[in-house]
Amino acid sequence: MSAEDAADAVEIQVLRGSATEEELAALIAVLSEAFVAEEADAVAAQKPVSVWGRNQRALRTPLRRDVPWGRFSG
Repeated sequence: MSAEDAADAVEIQVLRGSATEEELAALIAVLSEAFVAEEADAVAAQKPVSVWGRNQRALRTPLRRDVPWGRFSG
């Protein structure tokens, strides 16, 4: 087991009773499926904005599409 796998490992302790291997396998399957479903529904964090993008100013105002080219065309 690598160090990365050890960090992701989860320890399960049976505090009461004696669970069989089949019961533990069923528990792990149900919890794994619930985790996958929750992970799929999770909302991703917003992308961080770079300093350049945050401080960047528009070079010019946006073009107005309602005004014809010549403005004096009639």
